[in-house]
Amino acid sequence: MEASAKQNIILSWLIWHFFETPKGILNAFKNFLIFNFNYFSIPFHFKTLFSHWRRYKELYGKSIVDIKQNFKALTFNLISRVLGAIVRLVTILVGLAVEVFIFIIGLLILIGWLLLPIFLIILIWFLI
Repeated sequence: MEASAKQNIILSWLIWHFFETPKGILNAFKNFLIFNFNYFSIPFHFKTLFSHWRRYKELYGKSIVDIKQNFKALTFNLISRVLGAIVRLVTILVGLAVEVFIFIIGLLILIGWLLLPIFLIILIWFLI
């Protein structure tokens, strides 16, 4: 505190506006990105992309001769895996789209914050 009390107020404001606050803005949007990444469980969905949908699976027959049960189990398990892959892929894509949206919004807010003094000067110029 003592060092900042001895500094010029304009220099203190410049340091705060152009160095300290942008770090805070970047840290906040980094937290938003991490939260969204975990909210949509993107790494987990990549790992389990072709797992059964809601763990629904049919058991195969006791022997190879039980063709009807084996075919029924094969088709049901295949449909369950394809359905699981589709739902997980859509979830991944929506999560990544939201990630891009958060990144763009964060970039616009950061640029807006850095250009705020220029906007203020322009506003004062046109009002006078």
